[in-house]
Amino acid sequence: MALYDRWCDSTKEKNERKHYWTFVEKDGGRADIRNDLAETIRSHYDRLERIAEDVDRLGYKVAAEILREAMPQTAKGRSGDLGEILATELVEEGIGLGVPVRRLRYKDGRNMAMRGDDFIGAGYGGKNEKLWLLKGEAKSNKVLGKSTVTSARNVLNRDNGRCTPDSLLFVANRLLESVDPDDNALGRSLRDEVGLKTLRANRIDHMLFTVSGNGPHASLKNDLEATGSDRDHYVVNIHVADHQDFIADMYQGAEDLGDD
Repeated sequence: MALYDRWCDSTKEKNERKHYWTFVEKDGGRADIRNDLAETIRSHYDRLERIAEDVDRLGYKVAAEILREAMPQTAKGRSGDLGEILATELVEEGIGLGVPVRRLRYKDGRNMAMRGDDFIGAGYGGKNEKLWLLKGEAKSNKVLGKSTVTSARNVLNRDNGRCTPDSLLFVANRLLESVDPDDNALGRSLRDEVGLKTLRANRIDHMLFTVSGNGPHASLKNDLEATGSDRDHYVVNIHVADHQDFIADMYQGAEDLGDD
């Protein structure tokens, strides 16, 4: 069963191309997914097989130290990163598009926020299986309010609602470096789109993803109602009452690789 199905109860409302999703932790849900989520967090900072190689060569303690150097150590940095990680997993589980590059592996500094779109979903769909994109903005707050929602929507609307060229080119180039021919083909399509800009708005969906301690603020639904209808819009909230403790616990689990 997928991570979100095990972790949370959800409500999903749809009005034409507008989707409003809310998630609340189930009793025992966090304990059920804790180890799997810890592994997922690791995978966003490094390849799991590379971490396993470190363990084989250097032991658990040194391998954990290598991994820790890639992960943020500040509460703010961890909150922001975990928002992106949870959003990425939801896109792949709930929408069916891939998020083909784990961009947190490429951070300039572990406590620094990356520039550009928070996450980009990509794949092929619709008639003739043409390129389809999703532009995403993730927010993780102990207390979610209107100003955060407004800020996220402004980012999504930038560049006429298109994925920013630098973000799209970053993903394209990572895919073109892959040894997988399917990755190369998608990378070529994305790189072409940077130059040609042929995708219409109805093939570039938007997701405003939030995880917060106070649950879905009224501004989320108001924001969705005010959006246009020319693309699929997803507005999402994950309610985690002990928001900061949850983040600290998940990163502690991700950094713990075991014992010698």
